[in-house]
Amino acid sequence: MIRRQSEFNDSTLSKRLLAYGYKHWKSFLAVFIMMIITTVVGLLSPLITGKVIKLLEDPLLDFIKVIYWIIFLGVVVFASVILEVILSYILQKTGQRIIYEVRENVFSAIESYSIAQMKETPAGKLVTRVTTDTNTLNEMYTSVIINVLKNVLTIVGVLVAMFIVSTKLTLYILLFTPVLVIVSYIFRKYSRRAYREVRKNVSNVNSFISENISGMKVTKVFGQEEKKYKDFHVENTNLKKSSLKEILAFAIFRPSIYVIYILAVIMVLWIGGNEAIQNNILIITGFTYVELIVFYQYIDKLFNPLQQLAEQFNILQSSLASAERIFEAIDKKSDIIEVENPIELTEIKGKIEFKNVWFSYIPGEWILKDVSFTVEPNETVAFVGATGSGKSTILTLITRNYDIQKGSIFIDGVDIKQVKISSLRKAVGQMLQDVFLFSGTVSSNIALRDEDITEDEIIHAATYVNANSFIEKLPNKYDEEVKEKGANFSSGQRQLLSFARTIVHTPKILILDEATANIDTETENLIQDSLKKLMSIGTMLIVAHRLSTIQHADKIIVIESGKIIEEGTHQQLLKNKGHYYKLYKLQYEGSDI
Repeated sequence: MIRRQSEFNDSTLSKRLLAYGYKHWKSFLAVFIMMIITTVVGLLSPLITGKVIKLLEDPLLDFIKVIYWIIFLGVVVFASVILEVILSYILQKTGQRIIYEVRENVFSAIESYSIAQMKETPAGKLVTRVTTDTNTLNEMYTSVIINVLKNVLTIVGVLVAMFIVSTKLTLYILLFTPVLVIVSYIFRKYSRRAYREVRKNVSNVNSFISENISGMKVTKVFGQEEKKYKDFHVENTNLKKSSLKEILAFAIFRPSIYVIYILAVIMVLWIGGNEAIQNNILIITGFTYVELIVFYQYIDKLFNPLQQLAEQFNILQSSLASAERIFEAIDKKSDIIEVENPIELTEIKGKIEFKNVWFSYIPGEWILKDVSFTVEPNETVAFVGATGSGKSTILTLITRNYDIQKGSIFIDGVDIKQVKISSLRKAVGQMLQDVFLFSGTVSSNIALRDEDITEDEIIHAATYVNANSFIEKLPNKYDEEVKEKGANFSSGQRQLLSFARTIVHTPKILILDEATANIDTETENLIQDSLKKLMSIGTMLIVAHRLSTIQHADKIIVIESGKIIEEGTHQQLLKNKGHYYKLYKLQYEGSDI
């Protein structure tokens, strides 16, 4: 179940994000120690500067001492720089480790989604979760967490030093605190909405691009380039507008902090200078212009981290907006729920049984209505019916791509809801009409990069299903490059590769869903020969519009409107002269029946 965005408050998000960082606490501890050292070193600089000025004012100028203090100041600055470099390296390395883990968690969560859930969300949006959103978190771990602590410590240290120099002027500076709080609160409320909108529009643009690049061939065939460009322009404009809102929020916030800083400087110079010149109060109390210069430097050191906090607050808001979407993806659980202590299928015979199965994709709109049938081990059963009758749905239910609402499905007498899902799907080899090939080689697509599958097994599987007939003609044979989605292979060649892929993974149950559709005659002959071989491997379930493909099946089940209306062999069904007979006549002898 997906959390609503309102459930992801700042506290919840922060705890979950910090939990990833806690695993690397040693690295953060080392960084924290170095950060304290650099903070202290930074606070020393104004004091050393003041000391040098005082030495230069002394009528008995000791130039050697001045040189020593200047060298000491240089050493302090150099040490601070070296520590900052080491600190930055450790943070970047640790941050990348954390983002690596987050990215893997998101991808793992997406892999667990059911087929229905995958269809609900465009691929481009899921890609955004794994890439763009996780990358947004990187700067938070490498910059925000530690630097916020550093800046807070710096602010506290500076305030302490300022109180030591002048309590009165420090209290004047603190008068600006309520203004800072109010400005930060307003920015936080506005910026979070802006960042959420940006993340949403980034996902929409990525989704649009992913879909339309995949469908560019259709766009070109129908001459819809201008229409698609206008659609993209709308999505791109929405992203631009939301990004400008985000920029505007920060563009107002940071200058606001700077204005407060300038006002603070003006006030210090006005009050401190005015009292020194007109009333001589500062001189009487021992507060000289040197201390005033030191105090001014501390103001700079006070507001510099405040401005950095503004930037880090900006990054934090963006990170929290991305974190909402990341944890939404991680928390989304598969609607196919596995029971505790599921059964592992080992010795599979291949018997399949549907008992009074009812199923619907949309509540109330039944696709299957009280369907019951039995497939014996090593039997080949074909399903025939009009488009939308429920044939393909039956095949998807066997591997629990969806869960049925009523009834039961058994494999070898075991209810599939009690079976471990990975074990169930490993036992079933699926060959679909729309074959998906991954970028890689012919060999990697057959083995699916399974290291346990040898090259000999790959070649044997390809030869068994006649795929070697075209693989051997390729320039690089089994090492031939496969382009995205197998674009450099014909539909028939892709189908033969899917046959080889299925065989090499040695399933006990084979499923063919329109696997012979849209292929040329020459390739069809190879596939028909392959099908005869496949039928001897184990239990086979076939859905095909070409009745020639299923004539040799042990049993043919005719489905209409989600119900089984006929069942028997090819010859038996022709003799009955029922619905199957009409389909056969229409397909091979015209409509005169």
